[in-house]
Amino acid sequence: MRAVWISKYGGPEVLEVRETPDLVPAAGQVRIRTAACGLNFAEMMARQGLYPDAPKAPCIVGYEAAGTIDAVGPGVDGGLTGKRVAVLSRFGAHADQVCVPAENAFPIPNEMSFEEAAAIPVNYLTAYQMLFRVASIHPGESVLIHMAAGGVGLAVLQLCRTVEGIVTYGTASVAKHEVLRANGCVHPIDYHTTDYFKEIMRITGGKGVDVVLDPLGGNDWRKGYRLLRPAGRLVAFGFANMASGNTRNLWRMLRQIVTVPIFTPMGLMDKNRSVAGVNLGHLWDDPFLPMGMNRLLILYREGQIKPHIDSSFPFAQAAQAHLRVQEGKNIGKVVMVP
Repeated sequence: MRAVWISKYGGPEVLEVRETPDLVPAAGQVRIRTAACGLNFAEMMARQGLYPDAPKAPCIVGYEAAGTIDAVGPGVDGGLTGKRVAVLSRFGAHADQVCVPAENAFPIPNEMSFEEAAAIPVNYLTAYQMLFRVASIHPGESVLIHMAAGGVGLAVLQLCRTVEGIVTYGTASVAKHEVLRANGCVHPIDYHTTDYFKEIMRITGGKGVDVVLDPLGGNDWRKGYRLLRPAGRLVAFGFANMASGNTRNLWRMLRQIVTVPIFTPMGLMDKNRSVAGVNLGHLWDDPFLPMGMNRLLILYREGQIKPHIDSSFPFAQAAQAHLRVQEGKNIGKVVMVP
């Protein structure tokens, strides 16, 4: 088996491609010969030692991949061999083989590329969970998504188009605004030159928005909460502000932690607002995941969603792939291929 390893915590240079013995699927598992795997911001934080859920270094990370089933474990239908699938993996997906429970392997349409399939599980399930299960968006509401040109951001914009009359706001650098508009963003905002809080309040006449989806954290959670209309919902799904540069910065971490707002039941009740969090990695045994994934594949077949692949890097260029995501240069999904 060939895989990308985090040899130790640090910058992209700590990534190594290593050869190890092939995997053998356990009872109830299938083995996938990986054709593509998805890269997420969580893996950047894992490489820096900032992601508490990740295995200790040295390790192989990665939550998602796509490929062909080439072996099955005891108790699994051998007829699955040869099926093209997208998979969810509890780490270990940044490899040319990955073993997962059979129920975590989802057959993909013939017209879907492996790169597209690897781009769906984490980004689109996160977006789907936030919009339809946690925020429960309704026709005519308004949604702000930060890092709107990333994988989750574009997934949110596409899924918002499946609900009538949703008005979307997205923060991203101005060079990415054309792509945001093409994916349904009504109001792109350049966070480099514009205070998004003031701009949204200007556009809405001081009313704010119904839903804020925030992967930034810290003081941005505070600003997002203040943007909410009555019955508004703030959904936190990351803490990107904690990561600065390519290595861990303890001083920045501490500064960000002290900016985290404190929400109280009395305060939420007084403002008629809600605060929630989404961490897909902590929903592994939730029946929502397979239901959500199957629904997303239906939406793909119907032409309502389509992953935007920013770039594809071979395993040997894993460091460059990490840099592209770390520096926010990507538009949509970065994938790696063995």
